[in-house]
Amino acid sequence: MSHLKITPLGGMSSVTQNMFLYEYQDELMIVDCGIGFPDQYMPGVDIMLPDIGYVLQRLEEGAVIVGALLTHGHDDHIGALPYLSDSLPEFPIFGSPLTAGFAEQRLRDGGSSRTINTVNDTDAPIHIGQYFTAEFINVTHSVPDTRHIAITTPEGIIYHGSDFKLDPTPVDGLASDLDRIAEVAKRGVLCMMIDCLRVEKSTWTKSESMVGPTIAETMKDVRGKYIMTLMSSHLHRIQHTVEAAKQHNRKVVFVGRSVERNVEVALRLGKLNIPSDMLVDKKYIDDYDDSKLCVIIAGSQGQEGSSLMRAVYGEHRVIQIKPNDVVVFSADAIPGNELNYFGAIDELAKNRVHVLYPDVLPNLHQSGHASAPEQQELLGIIKPKYVMPIGGADRHRVKFLEFVAEPLGYTADQVLIPDDGDIVGFENGRPSIVDKITLKPQLIDGLGVGDVGPMVLSDRRSLAEAGMVVVVIPRMNGQFDLRSMEIVSRGFVFMKEADDVIKFIEENVAQTIDDASKGVKDDELKRTIERRLSRRLYKVIQREPVVMAVFMDL
Repeated sequence: MSHLKITPLGGMSSVTQNMFLYEYQDELMIVDCGIGFPDQYMPGVDIMLPDIGYVLQRLEEGAVIVGALLTHGHDDHIGALPYLSDSLPEFPIFGSPLTAGFAEQRLRDGGSSRTINTVNDTDAPIHIGQYFTAEFINVTHSVPDTRHIAITTPEGIIYHGSDFKLDPTPVDGLASDLDRIAEVAKRGVLCMMIDCLRVEKSTWTKSESMVGPTIAETMKDVRGKYIMTLMSSHLHRIQHTVEAAKQHNRKVVFVGRSVERNVEVALRLGKLNIPSDMLVDKKYIDDYDDSKLCVIIAGSQGQEGSSLMRAVYGEHRVIQIKPNDVVVFSADAIPGNELNYFGAIDELAKNRVHVLYPDVLPNLHQSGHASAPEQQELLGIIKPKYVMPIGGADRHRVKFLEFVAEPLGYTADQVLIPDDGDIVGFENGRPSIVDKITLKPQLIDGLGVGDVGPMVLSDRRSLAEAGMVVVVIPRMNGQFDLRSMEIVSRGFVFMKEADDVIKFIEENVAQTIDDASKGVKDDELKRTIERRLSRRLYKVIQREPVVMAVFMDL
């Protein structure tokens, strides 16, 4: 019997990497396709991609992707498109004007020529395949043109309520369209999926419009450059900063690839208003006195290699941070990224640079996510039969039941909290877990050539914790010259002062070669040396470095 299936491929127990798969019979529809960010146990990893193995399996079984919907322009909702598009067949993708512009820019950067279909507020519901209809509804968030999507299916309406806040006085004047949301509610909603990230906050999230006056005030007495770092897609915050710069007779310079390309798209679509005589190309920054410059720079999370971090360490070829400058962080740390974020602030403070951030000046930033009372407000309008909190960690999803749903009379059976890989099915208006898949996010570093698998991560962690030992053994005419063995160490011990360690390694390598039967292949013998030496070193000094054996034929 046919039933609707919803599979979270990301964004269920984490804040980022959002991707959801809707299925009915052999039609598949995707909502969002975002990147995730690594934790401290993933050294060298730049981003994480959703696992689309299940999608590929369904395609092999004869299913068809009939379309994809994008809720808004943050990279944790659209950033994986250029990485995954080559693995998937062509299908229509829909998004609001700014979301479509950002998504197409990401695709072009990734070498893809795919286009995004623009959906405007006044457009009629979109029919996607035979079984799905989507209605885009404006909501406020930290990036303009954010949408919730009412998805009509044969089982009923699913309200896909990704990131949002209920800002009563948004910067662009476009408040969340509660009237349209109420109209959807009148038709009866089977299940509501809702952003739960700030469920721990018991007070209404403050309006973004409160940030502008604070930025203007902090710019007033700055003698050097005013350097602002923020989320590159936060166009309202950028507009605030531009207006403050105009008030204080400063030119505006954008530094950093992500912020530059987002501003280019936003200007083209009329989502930003910046007088042309205020803009200065970063190449000509030295032509202006520091006191006349407002620099908006990418890297607000302290990302390694970002423009801000290169400037912090004096490695940026365009901008230098000087004693009279002020650096302003107009962003909070993304959950899980606190070390990098505060590491950047600490480095600036250590260099005696005047740095401002939300912990010392709260109105430098206001969240784009709804708190518990706002979530309760929206849930009370829609009144779905079932509700599924999304976009938060496990603690947020569980607390949603306690802080938001139960006070409105919902029972635990009506609040769906699936585990990673659970496929939620709806049949005859009732939900159940109909299957489970194993999700293994793809880990990407550098240029993204190949996946960083568990073995690579394990080696990186071992290198970071215990270093490495390379044993180079000369061989002439098939005979090993053990007396000429050379041992090289990096990050393990200082070999010039470790004669006992060198002797221990030499004796164990010689014994392993002596114990090996004749005719053993080189690869097998190398693995035996590496395995035995690693174990024996651990028994002696309680450290297990990465060991490499190299045979040098002379």
